[in-house]
Amino acid sequence: MNINTTKSGNTRTMAVEGRIDTLTAPEFESEFNSNAADCDKMIFDLKDVDYISSAGLRAIVFAHREMEKKGGLVLRGLNKNIETIINMTGFNNVLNIEK
Repeated sequence: MNINTTKSGNTRTMAVEGRIDTLTAPEFESEFNSNAADCDKMIFDLKDVDYISSAGLRAIVFAHREMEKKGGLVLRGLNKNIETIINMTGFNNVLNIEK
């Protein structure tokens, strides 16, 4: 997994590439934690994520809860597989998903 984080004003964008699974979710969470403190809004660009496990979903839900206290979290660029997983879990009713 690779993560490229950019900042624009009070918004951070984490562009993720690869898999968010049991092995990589701790790195994903660490990157989120190190960037969340000084931003009001977080965007996860997931267009290059090809797999997400329950550990990855848990990390995203945690990030959502943390950012909900501020300006929010947006998921962007979901491919069909990731969108299907998020819809099957019902997280599409909780998370802010941008097409």
